[in-house]
Amino acid sequence: MPETSAVNIAVLDDYQHVAPTLADWSSLQPRANTVFFHDHEADPDALAARLAPFDAVVLMRERTRFDAALIERLPRLKLIVTVGMWNAAIDLQAAKARGIVVSGTMGGDPAATPALTWALILAATRHLPFETASLRAGGWQTRVGVDIHGKTLGVLGVGNIGQAVAKIGVAFGMRVIGWSQNLTEERAAEAGVQRVEKEALFREADVLTIHLKLGDRTRNLVDAHELAWMKPTAFLVNTSRGPIVSEPALIETLSARRIAGAALDVFDDEPLPADHPYRQLTNVVATPHIGYVTEKTYRAAYPQAVEDIRAWLDGKPVRELPV
Repeated sequence: MPETSAVNIAVLDDYQHVAPTLADWSSLQPRANTVFFHDHEADPDALAARLAPFDAVVLMRERTRFDAALIERLPRLKLIVTVGMWNAAIDLQAAKARGIVVSGTMGGDPAATPALTWALILAATRHLPFETASLRAGGWQTRVGVDIHGKTLGVLGVGNIGQAVAKIGVAFGMRVIGWSQNLTEERAAEAGVQRVEKEALFREADVLTIHLKLGDRTRNLVDAHELAWMKPTAFLVNTSRGPIVSEPALIETLSARRIAGAALDVFDDEPLPADHPYRQLTNVVATPHIGYVTEKTYRAAYPQAVEDIRAWLDGKPVRELPV
Protein backbone atom coordinates (compact mmCIF):
# COMPACT_ATOMS: atom_id res chain seq x y z
CA MET A 1 0.00 0.00 0.00
CA PRO A 2 1.47 3.40 -1.01
CA GLU A 3 2.36 6.29 1.24
CA THR A 4 -0.06 9.16 1.78
CA SER A 5 1.69 11.42 -0.78
CA ALA A 6 0.70 11.14 -4.42
CA VAL A 7 2.15 8.21 -6.31
CA ASN A 8 3.49 8.36 -9.86
CA ILE A 9 2.03 6.10 -12.54
CA ALA A 10 3.62 5.38 -15.93
CA VAL A 11 1.43 4.15 -18.79
CA LEU A 12 3.80 2.56 -21.30
CA ASP A 13 3.76 1.96 -25.05
CA ASP A 14 0.61 3.91 -25.90
CA TYR A 15 1.50 3.73 -29.58
CA GLN A 16 -1.82 5.10 -30.82
CA HIS A 17 -2.02 7.99 -28.28
CA VAL A 18 -5.42 6.77 -27.09
CA ALA A 19 -4.89 5.74 -23.46
CA PRO A 20 -5.59 9.23 -22.01
CA THR A 21 -9.01 9.33 -23.70
CA LEU A 22 -10.24 5.78 -23.00
CA ALA A 23 -10.37 5.91 -19.19
CA ASP A 24 -10.95 8.48 -16.46
CA TRP A 25 -7.40 8.77 -15.18
CA SER A 26 -8.30 12.04 -13.44
CA SER A 27 -10.41 10.00 -11.02
CA LEU A 28 -7.13 8.85 -9.43
CA GLN A 29 -6.20 12.39 -8.44
CA PRO A 30 -5.03 13.72 -6.04
CA ARG A 31 -3.70 10.36 -4.91
CA ALA A 32 -1.90 9.62 -8.15
CA ASN A 33 -0.23 11.43 -11.05
CA THR A 34 -0.28 9.70 -14.43
CA VAL A 35 2.30 10.06 -17.22
CA PHE A 36 1.76 8.54 -20.68
CA PHE A 37 4.61 7.29 -22.88
CA HIS A 38 3.80 6.88 -26.57
CA ASP A 39 7.14 5.50 -27.72
CA HIS A 40 8.80 2.17 -26.98
CA GLU A 41 12.03 2.08 -24.99
CA ALA A 42 13.90 -1.20 -25.44
CA ASP A 43 17.31 -0.27 -24.04
CA PRO A 44 17.46 -1.67 -20.46
CA ASP A 45 19.47 1.24 -19.06
CA ALA A 46 17.28 3.89 -20.64
CA LEU A 47 14.14 2.05 -19.57
CA ALA A 48 15.31 1.74 -15.97
CA ALA A 49 16.16 5.45 -15.91
CA ARG A 50 12.77 6.36 -17.37
CA LEU A 51 10.85 4.30 -14.84
CA ALA A 52 12.93 5.12 -11.75
CA PRO A 53 10.54 7.88 -10.50
CA PHE A 54 7.41 5.71 -10.78
CA ASP A 55 5.54 3.71 -8.16
CA ALA A 56 3.26 1.92 -10.65
CA VAL A 57 3.38 0.99 -14.33
CA VAL A 58 0.62 0.05 -16.76
CA LEU A 59 1.67 -2.34 -19.52
CA MET A 60 -0.14 -2.87 -22.80
CA ARG A 61 0.22 -6.63 -23.08
CA GLU A 62 3.81 -7.81 -23.61
CA ARG A 63 5.20 -4.76 -25.38
CA THR A 64 7.77 -4.07 -22.64
CA ARG A 65 9.70 -6.86 -20.96
CA PHE A 66 9.68 -6.73 -17.15
CA ASP A 67 12.32 -9.24 -16.15
CA ALA A 68 14.05 -9.69 -12.80
CA ALA A 69 16.94 -7.43 -13.79
CA LEU A 70 14.64 -4.50 -14.55
CA ILE A 71 12.52 -5.07 -11.44
CA GLU A 72 15.67 -5.04 -9.30
CA ARG A 73 16.57 -1.61 -10.66
CA LEU A 74 13.20 -0.06 -9.75
CA PRO A 75 13.13 0.21 -5.94
CA ARG A 76 10.08 2.50 -5.96
CA LEU A 77 7.94 0.10 -7.97
CA LYS A 78 4.99 -1.32 -6.01
CA LEU A 79 2.36 -2.09 -8.66
CA ILE A 80 2.36 -3.53 -12.19
CA VAL A 81 -0.90 -3.50 -14.16
CA THR A 82 -1.03 -5.49 -17.38
CA VAL A 83 -3.69 -5.71 -20.05
CA GLY A 84 -4.92 -9.30 -19.89
CA MET A 85 -4.70 -11.89 -17.14
CA TRP A 86 -1.55 -13.53 -18.53
CA ASN A 87 1.73 -11.85 -19.46
CA ALA A 88 4.85 -13.85 -20.27
CA ALA A 89 6.94 -10.66 -20.32
CA ILE A 90 6.63 -10.17 -16.55
CA ASP A 91 8.82 -12.14 -14.15
CA LEU A 92 6.06 -12.81 -11.62
CA GLN A 93 8.39 -14.59 -9.20
CA ALA A 94 10.73 -11.59 -9.10
CA ALA A 95 7.77 -9.25 -8.60
CA LYS A 96 6.41 -11.38 -5.76
CA ALA A 97 9.82 -11.52 -4.08
CA ARG A 98 9.87 -7.74 -4.06
CA GLY A 99 6.29 -7.48 -2.76
CA ILE A 100 5.07 -5.92 -6.01
CA VAL A 101 1.39 -6.40 -6.77
CA VAL A 102 0.64 -7.53 -10.35
CA SER A 103 -2.94 -6.97 -11.51
CA GLY A 104 -4.58 -7.61 -14.87
CA THR A 105 -7.66 -6.82 -16.89
CA MET A 106 -10.43 -8.92 -18.44
CA GLY A 107 -12.98 -8.62 -21.20
CA GLY A 108 -11.02 -8.16 -24.41
CA ASP A 109 -12.49 -9.15 -27.75
CA PRO A 110 -11.99 -12.92 -28.24
CA ALA A 111 -12.90 -12.56 -31.92
CA ALA A 112 -10.16 -10.03 -32.65
CA THR A 113 -7.24 -12.40 -33.29
CA PRO A 114 -9.27 -14.90 -35.37
CA ALA A 115 -10.44 -12.00 -37.53
CA LEU A 116 -6.89 -10.77 -38.10
CA THR A 117 -5.75 -14.33 -38.81
CA TRP A 118 -8.20 -14.54 -41.66
CA ALA A 119 -7.31 -11.07 -42.88
CA LEU A 120 -3.70 -12.26 -43.15
CA ILE A 121 -4.65 -15.56 -44.82
CA LEU A 122 -6.66 -13.74 -47.47
CA ALA A 123 -4.03 -11.03 -47.91
CA ALA A 124 -1.34 -13.65 -48.51
CA THR A 125 -3.29 -15.98 -50.77
CA ARG A 126 -4.78 -13.14 -52.86
CA HIS A 127 -1.51 -11.16 -52.95
CA LEU A 128 -3.18 -8.04 -51.58
CA PRO A 129 0.02 -6.12 -50.74
CA PHE A 130 1.15 -6.37 -54.37
CA GLU A 131 -2.24 -5.55 -55.84
CA THR A 132 -2.89 -2.53 -53.62
CA ALA A 133 0.64 -1.24 -54.29
CA SER A 134 0.09 -1.66 -58.03
CA LEU A 135 -3.22 0.21 -57.90
CA ARG A 136 -1.74 3.09 -55.89
CA ALA A 137 1.11 3.35 -58.39
CA GLY A 138 -1.31 3.63 -61.31
CA GLY A 139 -1.12 -0.01 -62.34
CA TRP A 140 -3.62 -2.85 -62.43
CA GLN A 141 -3.61 -6.63 -61.94
CA THR A 142 -0.21 -8.22 -61.35
CA ARG A 143 -0.76 -11.73 -59.93
CA VAL A 144 -3.15 -14.68 -59.94
CA GLY A 145 -4.72 -15.42 -56.56
CA VAL A 146 -4.72 -18.76 -54.78
CA ASP A 147 -8.11 -20.41 -54.22
CA ILE A 148 -8.74 -21.60 -50.66
CA HIS A 149 -12.10 -23.33 -51.23
CA GLY A 150 -11.46 -27.06 -51.23
CA LYS A 151 -7.96 -26.67 -49.82
CA THR A 152 -6.72 -27.88 -46.42
CA LEU A 153 -6.41 -25.61 -43.40
CA GLY A 154 -4.02 -26.92 -40.76
CA VAL A 155 -4.57 -25.56 -37.24
CA LEU A 156 -1.64 -25.91 -34.86
CA GLY A 157 -3.26 -25.43 -31.47
CA VAL A 158 -7.00 -26.12 -31.29
CA GLY A 159 -7.90 -23.97 -28.29
CA ASN A 160 -10.44 -21.16 -28.22
CA ILE A 161 -8.75 -19.10 -30.91
CA GLY A 162 -7.82 -22.11 -33.02
CA GLN A 163 -11.41 -23.34 -32.92
CA ALA A 164 -12.73 -19.94 -34.01
CA VAL A 165 -10.28 -19.88 -36.91
CA ALA A 166 -11.26 -23.45 -37.84
CA LYS A 167 -14.96 -22.57 -38.02
CA ILE A 168 -14.25 -19.81 -40.51
CA GLY A 169 -12.18 -22.24 -42.54
CA VAL A 170 -15.18 -24.56 -42.72
CA ALA A 171 -17.33 -21.63 -43.85
CA PHE A 172 -14.85 -21.00 -46.67
CA GLY A 173 -15.28 -24.63 -47.76
CA MET A 174 -11.92 -25.85 -46.51
CA ARG A 175 -11.00 -29.21 -45.07
CA VAL A 176 -9.79 -28.46 -41.53
CA ILE A 177 -7.22 -30.60 -39.73
CA GLY A 178 -5.57 -29.95 -36.39
CA TRP A 179 -2.86 -31.02 -33.97
CA SER A 180 -1.63 -29.94 -30.57
CA GLN A 181 0.21 -31.78 -27.86
CA ASN A 182 -2.89 -32.54 -25.76
CA LEU A 183 -5.53 -32.67 -28.48
CA THR A 184 -7.75 -35.75 -28.34
CA GLU A 185 -9.95 -37.17 -31.09
CA GLU A 186 -13.03 -36.23 -29.04
CA ARG A 187 -12.00 -32.60 -28.50
CA ALA A 188 -11.08 -32.24 -32.15
CA ALA A 189 -14.44 -33.62 -33.25
CA GLU A 190 -16.27 -31.22 -30.94
CA ALA A 191 -14.45 -28.35 -32.68
CA GLY A 192 -15.27 -29.68 -36.13
CA VAL A 193 -11.62 -30.50 -36.77
CA GLN A 194 -10.05 -33.74 -37.97
CA ARG A 195 -7.19 -34.66 -35.64
CA VAL A 196 -4.00 -35.70 -37.39
CA GLU A 197 -0.44 -36.29 -36.25
CA LYS A 198 2.01 -33.39 -36.27
CA GLU A 199 3.85 -34.47 -39.41
CA ALA A 200 0.61 -34.96 -41.32
CA LEU A 201 -0.55 -31.50 -40.28
CA PHE A 202 2.49 -29.89 -41.88
CA ARG A 203 2.55 -32.14 -44.94
CA GLU A 204 -1.14 -31.81 -45.80
CA ALA A 205 -1.90 -28.18 -44.96
CA ASP A 206 -2.20 -25.64 -47.76
CA VAL A 207 -2.48 -22.98 -45.07
CA LEU A 208 -0.95 -23.73 -41.66
CA THR A 209 -2.01 -21.36 -38.89
CA ILE A 210 -0.55 -21.28 -35.37
CA HIS A 211 -2.62 -20.73 -32.22
CA LEU A 212 -0.59 -21.72 -29.15
CA LYS A 213 0.64 -20.01 -26.01
CA LEU A 214 4.37 -19.45 -25.79
CA GLY A 215 6.05 -21.63 -23.18
CA ASP A 216 8.86 -24.11 -22.71
CA ARG A 217 6.96 -26.76 -24.69
CA THR A 218 6.11 -24.49 -27.61
CA ARG A 219 9.25 -22.36 -28.04
CA ASN A 220 10.78 -23.32 -31.42
CA LEU A 221 8.08 -25.96 -31.82
CA VAL A 222 8.18 -25.16 -35.54
CA ASP A 223 11.78 -25.49 -36.70
CA ALA A 224 13.57 -26.35 -39.94
CA HIS A 225 12.45 -29.97 -39.56
CA GLU A 226 8.75 -29.07 -39.53
CA LEU A 227 9.09 -26.41 -42.23
CA ALA A 228 10.72 -28.98 -44.52
CA TRP A 229 7.52 -31.05 -44.33
CA MET A 230 5.42 -28.24 -45.83
CA LYS A 231 4.31 -28.12 -49.45
CA PRO A 232 6.14 -25.63 -51.68
CA THR A 233 2.72 -24.09 -52.37
CA ALA A 234 1.77 -23.76 -48.68
CA PHE A 235 1.49 -20.65 -46.51
CA LEU A 236 2.43 -20.38 -42.82
CA VAL A 237 0.46 -17.96 -40.62
CA ASN A 238 1.46 -16.91 -37.10
CA THR A 239 -0.67 -14.60 -34.96
CA SER A 240 0.31 -16.21 -31.63
CA ARG A 241 3.92 -15.52 -30.57
CA GLY A 242 7.02 -15.18 -32.71
CA PRO A 243 9.34 -17.59 -30.86
CA ILE A 244 6.98 -20.53 -31.45
CA VAL A 245 8.56 -20.59 -34.91
CA SER A 246 12.34 -20.66 -35.26
CA GLU A 247 12.99 -17.30 -36.88
CA PRO A 248 16.31 -18.26 -38.56
CA ALA A 249 14.70 -21.41 -39.98
CA LEU A 250 11.68 -19.53 -41.33
CA ILE A 251 13.81 -16.78 -42.87
CA GLU A 252 15.99 -19.39 -44.59
CA THR A 253 12.91 -21.29 -45.82
CA LEU A 254 11.28 -18.14 -47.19
CA SER A 255 14.52 -16.87 -48.75
CA ALA A 256 14.94 -20.19 -50.56
CA ARG A 257 11.26 -20.10 -51.65
CA ARG A 258 10.64 -23.57 -50.23
CA ILE A 259 7.12 -22.52 -49.21
CA ALA A 260 4.84 -20.04 -50.94
CA GLY A 261 4.93 -17.49 -48.15
CA ALA A 262 4.23 -16.47 -44.59
CA ALA A 263 1.73 -14.11 -42.98
CA LEU A 264 3.01 -12.86 -39.62
CA ASP A 265 1.71 -10.60 -36.86
CA VAL A 266 4.25 -11.59 -34.19
CA PHE A 267 8.04 -11.61 -34.02
CA ASP A 268 10.97 -12.49 -31.77
CA ASP A 269 11.86 -8.81 -31.29
CA GLU A 270 9.09 -6.24 -31.15
CA PRO A 271 8.93 -3.63 -32.52
CA LEU A 272 10.47 -5.38 -35.52
CA PRO A 273 13.98 -3.97 -36.19
CA ALA A 274 14.16 -1.64 -39.19
CA ASP A 275 16.69 -3.86 -41.00
CA HIS A 276 14.92 -7.16 -40.33
CA PRO A 277 14.67 -9.58 -43.30
CA TYR A 278 10.90 -9.84 -42.90
CA ARG A 279 10.67 -6.23 -44.03
CA GLN A 280 12.37 -7.08 -47.35
CA LEU A 281 11.15 -10.60 -48.19
CA THR A 282 8.48 -10.29 -50.88
CA ASN A 283 6.78 -13.54 -49.83
CA VAL A 284 6.00 -12.20 -46.35
CA VAL A 285 2.85 -10.33 -45.37
CA ALA A 286 3.51 -8.71 -42.00
CA THR A 287 1.51 -6.63 -39.54
CA PRO A 288 2.84 -5.03 -36.30
CA HIS A 289 1.28 -7.33 -33.66
CA ILE A 290 -2.24 -5.95 -33.98
CA GLY A 291 -4.26 -9.10 -33.31
CA TYR A 292 -5.60 -7.65 -30.05
CA VAL A 293 -5.49 -3.97 -31.08
CA THR A 294 -9.19 -3.26 -31.41
CA GLU A 295 -11.53 -0.68 -29.97
CA LYS A 296 -13.42 -3.24 -27.88
CA THR A 297 -10.24 -4.53 -26.24
CA TYR A 298 -8.89 -1.07 -25.49
CA ARG A 299 -12.19 0.25 -24.15
CA ALA A 300 -12.33 -2.69 -21.74
CA ALA A 301 -8.66 -2.61 -20.76
CA TYR A 302 -7.85 0.95 -19.80
CA PRO A 303 -10.86 1.55 -17.51
CA GLN A 304 -10.04 -1.70 -15.71
CA ALA A 305 -6.43 -0.56 -15.37
CA VAL A 306 -7.73 2.52 -13.56
CA GLU A 307 -9.87 0.22 -11.37
CA ASP A 308 -6.79 -1.87 -10.55
CA ILE A 309 -4.85 1.21 -9.52
CA ARG A 310 -7.72 2.56 -7.42
CA ALA A 311 -8.14 -0.78 -5.65
CA TRP A 312 -4.41 -0.88 -4.88
CA LEU A 313 -4.51 2.68 -3.57
CA ASP A 314 -7.35 1.55 -1.30
CA GLY A 315 -5.23 -1.34 -0.03
CA LYS A 316 -7.49 -3.94 -1.64
CA PRO A 317 -5.84 -5.14 -4.90
CA VAL A 318 -8.07 -6.87 -7.45
CA ARG A 319 -7.48 -9.20 -10.39
CA GLU A 320 -4.04 -10.24 -9.18
CA LEU A 321 -2.16 -12.56 -11.53
CA PRO A 322 -1.31 -15.98 -10.09
CA VAL A 323 2.38 -16.75 -9.73
